Amino acid sequence: MSEAHTPVRLPGLSAAEVAERVAKGEVNDVPVRSSRSTAEIVRANVFTRFNAIIGALFLIILVVGPIQDGLFGFVIVANTAIGVFQELRAKKTLDSLAVIGETKPTVRRDGAPTPVATSEIVLGDLIELGPGDKCVVDGEVGEADGLEIDESLLTGEADPVLKKPGDKVMSGSFVVAGGGAFTATKVGREAYAAQLAEEASRFTLVHSELRTGISQILKYVTWLMLPAAVGLVISQLVVQDHEWREAVRRMVAGIVPMVPEGLVLLTSVAFAIGVIRLGQRQCLVQELPAIEGLARVDTVCLDKTGTLTEGGMDVSELRVLLAGAEETYVRQVLGALGESDPRPNTSLQAIIDAYPDGSGWRCTEALPFSSVRKYSGASLNSPDGESSNWLLGAPDVLLRETDPGAGSVLTEIEQLNAQGLRVLLLARAERELDDPRVAEGVRPAALVVLEQRLRPDAGDTLRYFEEQSVSAKVISGDNAVSVGAVAAKLGLPGAEAPVDARKLPAEREAMAKVLEKGAVFGRVTPQQKRDMVGALQSRGHTVAMTGDGVNDVLALKDADIGVSMGSGSEATRAVAQIVLLDNSFASLPSVVAEGRRVIGNITRVATLFLTKTAYSVLLAVLVVCWRVPYPFLPRHLTLLSTLTIGVPAFFLALAPNTERARPHFVRRVMRYAIPAGLVAGAATFAAYLLARSYYTGWPDSLDAETSVATLTLFLISIWVLAIIARPYTWWRIALVIAMALAFLLVLAVPPFQRFFALKLVGTTMPWAAVAISAVAAVVMELLWRWVGRRFPA
Repeated sequence: MSEAHTPVRLPGLSAAEVAERVAKGEVNDVPVRSSRSTAEIVRANVFTRFNAIIGALFLIILVVGPIQDGLFGFVIVANTAIGVFQELRAKKTLDSLAVIGETKPTVRRDGAPTPVATSEIVLGDLIELGPGDKCVVDGEVGEADGLEIDESLLTGEADPVLKKPGDKVMSGSFVVAGGGAFTATKVGREAYAAQLAEEASRFTLVHSELRTGISQILKYVTWLMLPAAVGLVISQLVVQDHEWREAVRRMVAGIVPMVPEGLVLLTSVAFAIGVIRLGQRQCLVQELPAIEGLARVDTVCLDKTGTLTEGGMDVSELRVLLAGAEETYVRQVLGALGESDPRPNTSLQAIIDAYPDGSGWRCTEALPFSSVRKYSGASLNSPDGESSNWLLGAPDVLLRETDPGAGSVLTEIEQLNAQGLRVLLLARAERELDDPRVAEGVRPAALVVLEQRLRPDAGDTLRYFEEQSVSAKVISGDNAVSVGAVAAKLGLPGAEAPVDARKLPAEREAMAKVLEKGAVFGRVTPQQKRDMVGALQSRGHTVAMTGDGVNDVLALKDADIGVSMGSGSEATRAVAQIVLLDNSFASLPSVVAEGRRVIGNITRVATLFLTKTAYSVLLAVLVVCWRVPYPFLPRHLTLLSTLTIGVPAFFLALAPNTERARPHFVRRVMRYAIPAGLVAGAATFAAYLLARSYYTGWPDSLDAETSVATLTLFLISIWVLAIIARPYTWWRIALVIAMALAFLLVLAVPPFQRFFALKLVGTTMPWAAVAISAVAAVVMELLWRWVGRRFPA
């Protein structure tokens, strides 16, 4: 290489200068975390609104006794401990994966390139840049070799900016072409995008329809609880004025079941275990709602290179087109072109591997590859002193059909593309490289035929999406026919009709219509990828975008879910919500399945919890209106909640579930929970009133009435559980039966009877309770079917 081409290499800081800056605290110490801190996890799980309510009620029971009525307090402690433990496990998984997936910028110290963690960069460090690298701090360009930086994520400006020595560089921007180095002028929290980067990359539990829906439900519950609890307190103190301790116990018993305390816990646990399961499959979830989001996706946009095909390529053939040129001469030109680029892409790397001999040739100027231009170039001096300009890139960009002799060459290329081969054109340019029209009037010199390696698991993954009614769109910068041929080999429906993106309409609605019909799109520019995602979203589609190259960044950022390969550029990993660290596209079905499991199961569990809240509020209202003692003590409802909700919900929340995620979470939960809760509450109160009239004058009549009400509510609640557990599997049937047997055990064993104050008196009222429960179960089944038809999800 000539000195004209090789920039002056700056040495960077010395070890002593680095140590001095570290001592002064001039370090890039922005804490970019993949998960919440331990203190935040404990605080989020312990200090909740409902834990405060339950804790206060528990303290009241400790005062009035007995301890059996305070069991609900121990359940809350256990639940909170489980939540903290599971989220800490998830944190450990996430943090370890984040370390594995972390990119280390290359800084030059004592003249030698050294990879360091982002947090170890100091003020004044010289940071090297190549295509796909993200600028992690603010700085000033010191070296530039065709350096083009995309600042669109910061400024909104779509066009890359050509940087020269002395130009400013902002953190958060990324390199799209060329290379260079810049000196860090602002580090840590002073850097332009530091705060944005910290917030964007932090593990979060917000912006999720599921969690937003649960918060909305909890708000409704709070509104219902307050007046019902106040009325219950007053009524119990008035009704039981001769025994205030009993009144307080029954008041507490009425309030505790209104609180869906385990709902938030199980949602957090389900998400946390989802993170752990995906972590075991080498999937780094950078934003927790991404698990849920990917389950809702109905369109997935795939970049061909690195997704359907493996990253590497092989040169399978070289066809010389230049009249009078020897193949050896063309090989040397290709070798010299390879040497001219210090950061070759996969295509050029294949050429370098095939034609390593560019010795004797000198590069005087280079034009780095850009995904916008679709070609790279170099000015070369041959061993005999001849100077020439060469371009290497997409044939259908460098050649026009009107060019002399282009027709036969383009026909030849089309035949190769139809076989799924990638073809690059080596052409001799008549203009200088800095001429904007350098690609006009070029003379074709050779065709370089590249063979792409298909991922062995890509076909199965595409079939999975087809079976799950998720539309797959292959969006690539390569030739449309070539991409279509690759997709067809993998069995993608619609691959036989590829679309050239240069012919796509610019208007969003018209573009969306074409996108919905087509499956393969070639010659797509980075800005077009972004526009295509937006067009699909405008038609109501939930879009996931996968990619690994710098040209995918804008689309990944705008998609509902961005998925990056672990080997992808630093910029793509920074904006993606999910990073596949093992670079396996086949991991996506696992992520989709995990999201569906979480959403489907939390919907089931939420229905159980809200049914309990609905019947608790109704019972409180009816008790106030009838001015009777509340039918239960806290221990009874703790027993019922544990057997019909707590234990079953834990298993149901973590079970496999392949049901496709549907929107309107709150509506879907409420439409079943409210009718079921009203039926359960009304039937239980009817059995209680019947027992009060039957047991009038009996000794310990209130205990007998409470036992009948407890039996009725348990039978109805176990039927609600049986409905929620559908469709049945052996373990779900076993779960329902086990809960029923556990309750029978409490009724049959004297020590348990005494502990829970449950004793059925006579046979008339117990059988009446069974009959009322059976009627309620029939009504519930009819309501279940009617609600499903009347209010479809």
